[in-house]
Amino acid sequence: MFPVEMRGTARPVHLWAHEHEVEPAALQQLRNIASMEWVHGVRVMPDVHLGKGATVGSVIAMKQAVSPSAVGVDIGCGVSAVKTSLTENDLDNLHALRLAIESAIPVGFNSHSRDVNLKRLGLERGAKTFWDGFKDLHPAVQKLESRAHSQLGTLGGGNHFIEVCVDEAGAVWLTLHSGSRNVGKSLAEVHIDIAKGLSHNNGIVDKDLAVFLAGTPEMDAYRRDLWWAQDYAARSRSVMMGLFKEQVAKHFATANVTFGEEINVHHNYVSEEIIDGELMLVTRKGAIRAGKGNLALIPGSMGTGSYVIRGRGNDASFQSASHGAGRKMSRNAAKKVFTVDDLIAQTAGVESRKDQAIVDEIPGAYKDLHSVIDAQKDLVDVVQHLRTVLCVKG
Repeated sequence: MFPVEMRGTARPVHLWAHEHEVEPAALQQLRNIASMEWVHGVRVMPDVHLGKGATVGSVIAMKQAVSPSAVGVDIGCGVSAVKTSLTENDLDNLHALRLAIESAIPVGFNSHSRDVNLKRLGLERGAKTFWDGFKDLHPAVQKLESRAHSQLGTLGGGNHFIEVCVDEAGAVWLTLHSGSRNVGKSLAEVHIDIAKGLSHNNGIVDKDLAVFLAGTPEMDAYRRDLWWAQDYAARSRSVMMGLFKEQVAKHFATANVTFGEEINVHHNYVSEEIIDGELMLVTRKGAIRAGKGNLALIPGSMGTGSYVIRGRGNDASFQSASHGAGRKMSRNAAKKVFTVDDLIAQTAGVESRKDQAIVDEIPGAYKDLHSVIDAQKDLVDVVQHLRTVLCVKG
């Protein structure tokens, strides 16, 4: 059934969704992307929805060019998951556990009051070299170094989360979703503005899709900052997971909890890959790499669980898969349609905040995760379905 080839595009656009299921504005964005001379092809995931410039749920292969908006402003945003030795029968007093997690890991606009002890978490390797690289980033973000330190290992807001989940065999998993925080956003915005001012972008249909070209100082500067921000996001998730594991181990001290290997993947990023026999720059905005054997996490909306998957390495999708359920309703629309009572009803059985500030994250504002997974059977194999029992939001 999938993929579906989109009609009326200048370059191939293949969808793992039906056109009538995609909002018209998102379809127009895809046409805009495909009209650009540097684009080789576009692959569209089943969680597709409207984004800024480039569509969320898009995978774009470009020759000798990259569009910062095709990455998104939360550079390196992604997910992490760890299986524990706990079982569902071990779980108790989840309210106290949630409060302990929220105390250890700042959420929303909050930051750590002092740098996290990376040595204690076993995460000090490469940290000095990484932070030494901050001085080479764009001058506009140099004032943010102290803030970047304090935000490493913090959740942020929006659709970011920390969850305790249970798989179909009763095993307990820890999952989380976060990105590169304020420094990544600032770097993205700086480079998007620079790209818009370059003369080769004068004729493109949407200035938000402005690109950098290979072999130029602007491209070199963007890629330098991009790699750093992607590294920051991955490190931040590992720090959060370390703090998360500490709180779980402390809460269930008598169980002597052990933890498996961490799954840690980006879904807003750039990589160099061979596509159709050529080396290209591939941007995934709201999409994961699903190379053969690759483990990843595809989460749903607040409290609705996630899927641990293994990639099938399908070249038809540029070896990609969806990053989550995907929104079917904007945040503003969700706030108008849903109430706190709706949130309470839709997150029944999940230990979480249930207040007006996070109504826009209600499950009803998102697509059905099970349908999204079903649409990409040729892209991923399901390893486990995870059911959420505790959810922390920013």
